[in-house]
Amino acid sequence: MQFILTDNLPFAAITVVYRGAALSVPDVLIDTGSASTILAADIVARVGLVPEPTDILHTIRGVGGREVVYTRRLDYLMAGEQGLPQFEIEVGGMDYGFAINGILGMDFLTRTGVILNLRTLTLSFAK
Repeated sequence: MQFILTDNLPFAAITVVYRGAALSVPDVLIDTGSASTILAADIVARVGLVPEPTDILHTIRGVGGREVVYTRRLDYLMAGEQGLPQFEIEVGGMDYGFAINGILGMDFLTRTGVILNLRTLTLSFAK
């Protein structure tokens, strides 16, 4: 799977499936410094993934500061040919001052055995 460097950061497109509806999400940061995967609320709302009264809000912290998120289980999250069913993500505002629709974190990267090749700008997956 090919990815691109934008401002020297690796970005890829992923596909999410929620309650049977699929959505391609471009401009997702591949981030080995993030423990979890987070997607922008305005993007995932396109497939009906919106806050519900029973959602519990959490505060997460990172280099960019703090953010309030809620968690949701997707039917599926795919990057290239590799995906994980019943994958839990965090959903937040992601107002970081630059164009970003999500962060593909270590929870996905380690479970799929991602191999990040910075010379060829490709992601592959351990067999």
